[in-house]
Amino acid sequence: MANVLVVDDSIMIRKLIKTILENENHKVIAEASDGEEAYNMYTKFNPDLVTMDVSMPNVNGILAVKKIINNYPEANIIMVSAISQRDMVFEALESGAKHYIIKPITREKIISVINEVLCPIE
Repeated sequence: MANVLVVDDSIMIRKLIKTILENENHKVIAEASDGEEAYNMYTKFNPDLVTMDVSMPNVNGILAVKKIINNYPEANIIMVSAISQRDMVFEALESGAKHYIIKPITREKIISVINEVLCPIE
């Protein structure tokens, strides 16, 4: 079981991810709707995993990932976005995200990626 911070400006996407995670026995310990709030929640709760949207108001997901990784290099962050351009995927991964999921979100897709990030095969 992982403690997860879910970050997305869409409450519907947050609810979807939360439902999927909780059905897999993970615990959503906090939610955030922008990158600044995400950083504050990460600092407060130190989750095992973060799902982070790219396009959000105020501080976007890429900037939030950079800030979190700069201060917590061990952070496990998965980007979840409708943006599928190669440049954005590379930028997200270069900023420190461990994986990138392109919306629409499916249970199989998100669980597979979470398992890969939390239990890497060495």
